[in-house]
This record gives sequence, structure tokens and C-alpha cells, in this order.
Amino acid sequence: MTTTIDPVFTPEVLQASQLIEDSFDWGSLPQEMVGLQGKVDKKAQTAAIILAGGTGERFGRDGGKQLVEIAGKPILTWSAEAFDAVGDVGLIVVVCPEERQSEYLVRAIDPFPFVTPIVVAPAGPTRQESAFSGLEFVPEQFEYVALHDGARPLVTPELIEHTIATLKGNVDCDGAVVAHPAVDTLKVIENGFIVGTPDRRVFWNAQTPQVFRAGIYRRAHASALSDGFVGTDDSSLIERLGGRVRVVEGKRDNIKLTVPEDYLLLAAAVRQRYAQGGE
Repeated sequence: MTTTIDPVFTPEVLQASQLIEDSFDWGSLPQEMVGLQGKVDKKAQTAAIILAGGTGERFGRDGGKQLVEIAGKPILTWSAEAFDAVGDVGLIVVVCPEERQSEYLVRAIDPFPFVTPIVVAPAGPTRQESAFSGLEFVPEQFEYVALHDGARPLVTPELIEHTIATLKGNVDCDGAVVAHPAVDTLKVIENGFIVGTPDRRVFWNAQTPQVFRAGIYRRAHASALSDGFVGTDDSSLIERLGGRVRVVEGKRDNIKLTVPEDYLLLAAAVRQRYAQGGE
């Protein structure tokens, strides 16, 4: 029998996240953290798909998590700004619920000085279908496509650039995925009992961005659709076709906002970056 543990949605956690937002002097953040400088190369080769289609049920706040603010900006804006600051990204596709597209644009995109062209695509019932929807808005001219979780706001332009460069610099690879080595001891469980302790050195926690050659990424989606395959992330679609995907080591603070407790970690990470002068 499998026991499911529900996420914690205590009033104390939600109240604490609001207290951080209200009490910290976000306005004193240095310019390089508050607003990145957008740029687009003349021959940009990469399109970014930012997945913001989740309902935010686990986050436990009306309106979901994509528009929750840190330092006066929605989570989604932070993610989009990082890609806007990467010259090789020539298009940003924001995938969000179709009935909320106007709201997302008005609150998270239009008020900010983006340079990179931004379009919106309708989210699907699953993450994989949302990614495919976003892919349909990517013109054939782009040789690479980067997938990113809209609720992972602390991604940096440097990490995005490094991931793209890693793929471009390895002609025998089909993708590059940001990940972080597992730090906890892992256990294999059967019927509630531990039956094994694998070597954690071979396990990494996958993050985003995940960057792929556009051609094989399109074929991977077509194959998955044809076979009824549902992967756990975008890389798994490439892997099942025998594609080679390199790992790019990211940082632990590349956190995804999923439950209220994550907001506290995100706020702490932002303050830590501020203390280090925006590094």
C-alpha cells in the first residue's frame, strides 16, 4: 500500500512568505539583479520556450505561482528576463493557460522593457503537451530550442549561455541539460521497506534550462506522440531515441517554486546574491 504525503500548506508558511515580500528592502537591490540588459544577436540561433502552464495547486495560493512576486516582479518575469539577456536567444515563447494569456502579458511581460520578441502559446493538460504547443510557435530558422520552467526564476544568463555553448561545442550531442549532483542518501523502497542503497554519485537532480537541437527535438515529440509515450522531462524524449545528452552542472539555488516553503528558499537565495553584490 502506498502512502501519499500531502504538501504542507500551513497559514504560517504562507504568512511568512508574505512577510518576507513586505519587509525586505527589495528596492535596494543592485541594478544587475533588478533588471537585466536585454539583447538579441543578428543571427540568433536559439528559441526559448518558458513553460508557465501549471495551475499552481500545490502552491496553495489563488492565481497560481507564476505571478507571485519577488522584489516587485512576478516569478515569470524573472525567468523571461534571464533569457532576454542572452544574445543567442532570438525568440521567447511563453506557454500559459489560454484563458489567462492576457493577464500574464499585462502583469509579467508588458510592464517590462524586453528586447527579445515574445509570443504566447496555449498550455496543454500536461507539461509535455505544453512543450509541444510551444514548439509549434518556433520557426524553422532556429537551430536550437531551450526549455525552461517559468517557476524557476533564479536562472542566470550565464548559465543559459553556458548550456547553449556546451551543446554547440559538442557536435556528437543532441542536447545539454542543467543538473545538480544528488546530495542526499538515496534508498530503494519496496512495500514500505528499504531494499537497497544505490551510489548517489551516479545520480543528478535534473533542472532547467534544457537545450536541444531543434530537429531531433521535433522528431522526439513526434515519436512520443505516435507511441503514446509520456516522459518525465524533455530530455527523456531525446534519450528514448538514442540521443546523446550532456549534463551541465548548475547551482542548488536554481530552485523551482512548487510549494509555499520554496518561496522562503527563493527569497533567501535572492538576499544571498544581494549580499554578494549580485554575483
